[in-house]
Amino acid sequence: MVDSQAARLETCPPNMRGRARLNTNEAAVEYVPKSLTSALEFDRIFSHFASVEIDLGCGDGTFLTAMARENPKHNFLGIERLLGRVRSVCRKVARLDLKNARVLRMESSYAVTNLLPAGSVTAFHLLFPDPWPKRRHHRRRAFTHEFLFSIHRALIAEGLFNIATDHTEYFQQIEKVVAETDIFVISREQKNFPSTTFEQKLVARGLPVHRLLLRKVSPLK
Repeated sequence: MVDSQAARLETCPPNMRGRARLNTNEAAVEYVPKSLTSALEFDRIFSHFASVEIDLGCGDGTFLTAMARENPKHNFLGIERLLGRVRSVCRKVARLDLKNARVLRMESSYAVTNLLPAGSVTAFHLLFPDPWPKRRHHRRRAFTHEFLFSIHRALIAEGLFNIATDHTEYFQQIEKVVAETDIFVISREQKNFPSTTFEQKLVARGLPVHRLLLRKVSPLK
């Protein structure tokens, strides 16, 4: 199934019409890989060598750009499948002149499972993924055992996985999947991460946010 999905992706050229609506600096923020079956090479994506953090489903780029501004010695890659959101991220990154932030237009689960080199990522951020609340749609949820194993493989030793959701039942499923493996532990360290636009709206309405910060602890056998 993965091979057939990759084959379909390979036959679909980048949406150049969408990229044409961006100016040169904005378009340069989006990284378009030459191959959708080969591992990403971060030295081709970023202008300087540094630790890489990945924002999965980066939305409008509020979190991505805030992290890049606050941590100039790290590189940040946002992965987002929707063209309109990718354009928004490109404009924000270019406007702020952030050399350490890029965006990849792709389905996050595909990129994590197939395109990331082992032991290459310092931290992942999965913030408010689509909960697909109807039971018949649960199979579409991003967080599965396979997904967690792929995150583990891509992380460096003791790398972090930062998760947030406002959906209680989905959060319980995430906790269950994590508990059924022995490859992560819950980190008790305090991290002051910036808020996404969606989170800001939740807080304004007084709604709860469920968080989980995981640390990679053991290699897969």
